[in-house]
This record gives sequence, structure tokens and C-alpha cells, in this order.
Amino acid sequence: MSSDHPHRKLHVMFFPFMAYGHMIPTLDLAKLFSSRGAKSTILTTPLNSKILQKPIDTFKNLNPSLEIEIQIFDFPCVELGLPEGCENVDFFISKNNDDERHYMIFKFFMTTMFFKDQLEKLLETTRPDCLIADMFFPWATEAAEKFHVPRLVFHGTGYFSLCSAYCIRVNKPQTRVASSCEAFVIPDLPGDIVITQEEIIDGDEESEMGKFMIAVRESEVKSSGVIVNSFYDLEPDYADFYKSVVAKRAWHIGPLSVYNRGFEEKAERGKKANIDEVECLKWLGSRKPDSVIYISFGSMACFKNEQLLEIATGLEASGKNFIWVVRKNDGDKGEKEEWLPEGFEERVKEKGMIIRGWAPQVLILDHQATGGFVTHCGWNSILEGVAAGIPMVTWPVEAEQFYNEKLVTQVLRTGVSVGARKNVKVMGDVVDKAVREVLVGEEAEERRRRAKKLAKMAKAAVEEGGSSFNDLNSFIQEFSS
Repeated sequence: MSSDHPHRKLHVMFFPFMAYGHMIPTLDLAKLFSSRGAKSTILTTPLNSKILQKPIDTFKNLNPSLEIEIQIFDFPCVELGLPEGCENVDFFISKNNDDERHYMIFKFFMTTMFFKDQLEKLLETTRPDCLIADMFFPWATEAAEKFHVPRLVFHGTGYFSLCSAYCIRVNKPQTRVASSCEAFVIPDLPGDIVITQEEIIDGDEESEMGKFMIAVRESEVKSSGVIVNSFYDLEPDYADFYKSVVAKRAWHIGPLSVYNRGFEEKAERGKKANIDEVECLKWLGSRKPDSVIYISFGSMACFKNEQLLEIATGLEASGKNFIWVVRKNDGDKGEKEEWLPEGFEERVKEKGMIIRGWAPQVLILDHQATGGFVTHCGWNSILEGVAAGIPMVTWPVEAEQFYNEKLVTQVLRTGVSVGARKNVKVMGDVVDKAVREVLVGEEAEERRRRAKKLAKMAKAAVEEGGSSFNDLNSFIQEFSS
């Protein structure tokens, strides 16, 4: 710390991309920093501030001496060519047409450049010690540079997927295989990880999105380093590879979801709508340990009716207890829910619970009755599953989720894959088989033992003396001086 202000608080600004999967861990990050004595300021838009304010108020009520606040930026959607009130990517997820959805999401990415002037004015007047801005704001590095404020990149994923993407980008192994379904080992990546071309993130660098991702990587290289929501024992080979080969500097300070362990905070985490947590937990409490499969595909994935029908068929055939979180396309809504088999809910009422919309995921995963997690392999969900010690059924949908699946199934060996491919329907018998495989049998018990061991490591990482605790300490010391 400077000699002029020996007791000056570290002031960190956080700027999350406007999507639930990015806002939730950034909020966790801001709470973490403030709990370690820093002043945290989260930058966001008017509508998103309403989403963040309630959990911040809960946190401040529990910790009245800590400093955390929101700074609101203007985001005139209509003037920027977006629909009225479109301040979050979730606005587009309900679009039935995939092409229209992807176009609007890309347009949304581009319009965030509008924040640059507002960010520069704020940095000029406030001069925080550092800015931790989302990877999808590449222009933030240049804005921070103008006022000598260090900009850190916050990635919404772990070391493994970052290393996988790097090795594939540099080596282009997919160009040397005969077909899109032919398996090959990712060159240079530790662990002999096998993947196919159809599981790789599309890398057309000539496309508009490709050019945007080049800008993202270039801004990362020019930044002061990278903050990763992970812990060393989860992916040690990949943390080492990333720090020695891919990026110049990185700090792992996760899993962020583990820091907020009080019931109220876990219940509020990512909350969008009212569902009775007590009712949900009461239902789980009536089930035997490790007997319930929890199915949720995050806030972004939207399945068509035909796929939901197959999931329902598979769950019923398995005969297992389940909690199934369904997020539906707006276009599929109607009086008759055509995504469920006739009489399904009546037949499974003793076995299953369907939650339409938001669910208290961390509370469900932490419950002793929950024995498996069918997941889209989004990084937040993977970490929440790891922290709860839950084996997984992996069902990636897009982007780096296919890499995350490889971490779970090939490295950690705590998961069973349904063999998901982009735009290919997974049949009910496959769902049935995967659910049984993750819940029952000797191999299931082995996976569960490995998962429980990882959960202990996750908790140890964030405790005093743990790898994430120490990395955070190093970061605070460096940027306080």
C-alpha cells in the first residue's frame, strides 16, 4: 500500500457481461473481495442492477461493515438497435429461430462497445486500483490503459477449456481428420484428451464473431492478467500449462460458489423467480441419500419439444427419483404442454418434481438425497456439482461446454456422457441408461468416491492456507501497492 495512505482500502471495479452465467460468478467475486477488506463496485445497467441488488442487500445485512455497491451505466437499447428493455442476453434465449437468436446475441455483443466512454469517464474520476472486466469486453483493456488502471480479464470458464481451445487453435488438428466424427488426441495438451471435430468450438476467424474473438484474445494478452474461477487441485496440469504456455499471468480464486454457504445466500444465488425452497427441500428430505437425479441445463440452453419428450421418456423409464428444471421456448408455451407425454406428471408424481423456470440449484446439489446431476456442462454448474461432490451426466450444448465435458469424463472421471452432438437429438433410452449408470452400481460408487474427494479439495482450496485463498492474498497484496 502507498506510504501516503497506509490504511487505504483496495478498490476493485467489476464489470460482468450481461448474462446470468457471467453475472452470478462476478457477484460472488465482488462479495469475496469485499469480505477480504476491499471496496467492491459492480458496473451494470438499470435492469440488471435490479437483479443484483437483492443478493447484495442480503450480503450487506449479514455483513454490515463490508463495502459493496453498484454503479449504473446507461444502455439505450432502442437507440442501439435492440428491442426495448433488452439489457441481458437471456432476453434472446426464448427466440424459436436459432439464426435469429444467434444474430441478435452477436448484435448484443457489439452494442456493449457503447459502454466504453462511460467506463473511461468513471475510471478518470474514480481511479480504482484495478478493473476486473469480463472477457467479452475487449475494449476495456484500452479504456483502463488510458488512466493507468490495471485491467484483469475474468473468464467464465476453467483452465482446461482455455488450454484445450488454445492447443486446437494453434495446431488445427481437426483439419487432418477424414470426418467430423473421427476422434483424435488434442496436440500438446496434457492427458491425451480425445475429441472429435464436431465437438470443437467453431473457429471461423473470417466471420464477424471470429474477428470479435480475436479481439478478445488480443485484449487479454495486453491486459494485466487473468482471473480464473477454479482451484489448483481440480486441474493442476492445466493450471500449470496455462500459466507457462497460454497466458502471462493468472490467479485461480475459486470455486466462487463455495464462499456463500449460508442458507439464505445459497437460496438467493441467481434467483429469478419465486419457487418455494422449503417445499423443494421438504420433497428432497423424504428421499433416501443419493437417490435423486437433478436435471438442469442452465439459463441459456433451450431444447425443442421433441428433445424434452425424450428426456421425459428416459426419466420415466429409469424409475428413479428426479427433479427436472425446464426452461421453455416462448413459442412452445400454450395451454397444452406438448413437451410432456400424455399423463406423465400423474404417473410420476411420487417419483418426480418438475420446476418450470428457476430452481435453487446450490441447495438441491448440496442435499444428501441428490445423487447425480444431468448438466449442460456450463462452468458454473460444473463447479457447483464439484463443490457438492456430485457425479454428473454430461450433456454439452454449445461452446466450451464440450471441452468441460472432457474434463469431467476423461480427467476427473466423475461423469457419464450421453454422447451429445450439436443439433442431434438424444433418445430416451440413452437418458434412461445414463441416469441408471450415474446412480447405481460399482462404477457409480467409484465415481461418487472421486466426486466426494474433489468436494473436500474444493472447500480446502478456499480456506486459510488453501491454493485459492493464497492466490487471492497474492493478488490483493500486489494491487494494493
